[in-house]
Amino acid sequence: MAEIRRFRLARQRRPRMSGQSFNRLLPNILTMLGLCAGMTAIRFAMDDRWEPAVTLIVVATFIDGLDGRLARLLQATSRFGAEFDSLSDFLCFGVAPAFILYLWSLHEARGFGFIPCLLFAACMALRLARFNAAIDAPVAPGSVPRPPGFFTGVPAPAGAGLALFPIFASLAFEGWGLDRTAHAVRHPVFAAVVLVLVAGLLVSTLPTWSFKNFKVPSHVVLPLLLGAASYAALLVAEPWAALAAAGILYAIMIPLSLRSYRRLRAEATRRLAEAEAPAG
Repeated sequence: MAEIRRFRLARQRRPRMSGQSFNRLLPNILTMLGLCAGMTAIRFAMDDRWEPAVTLIVVATFIDGLDGRLARLLQATSRFGAEFDSLSDFLCFGVAPAFILYLWSLHEARGFGFIPCLLFAACMALRLARFNAAIDAPVAPGSVPRPPGFFTGVPAPAGAGLALFPIFASLAFEGWGLDRTAHAVRHPVFAAVVLVLVAGLLVSTLPTWSFKNFKVPSHVVLPLLLGAASYAALLVAEPWAALAAAGILYAIMIPLSLRSYRRLRAEATRRLAEAEAPAG
């Protein structure tokens, strides 16, 4: 009994370790893994291994969607985490896709092929800087509130996916034995046009759905689940075709999200005018 008492006293006197809990570090660990995935994608591209290179960018996209949600779930959000996430996004979704496309196709256009890559990386940096600045930007009094659930411009992961569309499509056509079509998709002009268009979407003010507060009507739930299952099966059977199709579907949703934003904005403007109108 005396030995047990001495052991308990020793444990009480031992100072506790200071620092952050492991749960609060998990989001930053995920962000670091995404950063490593983007850097490794560049490494594979230098060896002309296009399939693992673009696969790692897709992996970084899923990681980017998880780390922020995990941080909010664990109440581990911090300014450091937000800045670290933006730096990781710039490498994974700004530098890596442009570098991969340059080595894959754009280098054939000599020095001109590097111009779209620089433009894309610069627009990605501007898009991320604008996003960080908007976090602390105060809302002007009397202004119409922005409808929730929308991004300003195309978000970074979606921009990277759209930029890599030529590679996804080319790999899909090669798998189907359509070598001529795959070669046409790999042409530097097509890759440059796609890269410049996506760069413009990154810094644009077009509202795009964020799907965070997206409400699904009850009669659409079952078809949506069946569609998700069908897409998962396509992703397993034909991954490159599924990724290319995802890019096309996202591009189609941009004008639809603009229409939805304008409708919600008009409704918010009407409500604000009714609230400010004098009674009687």
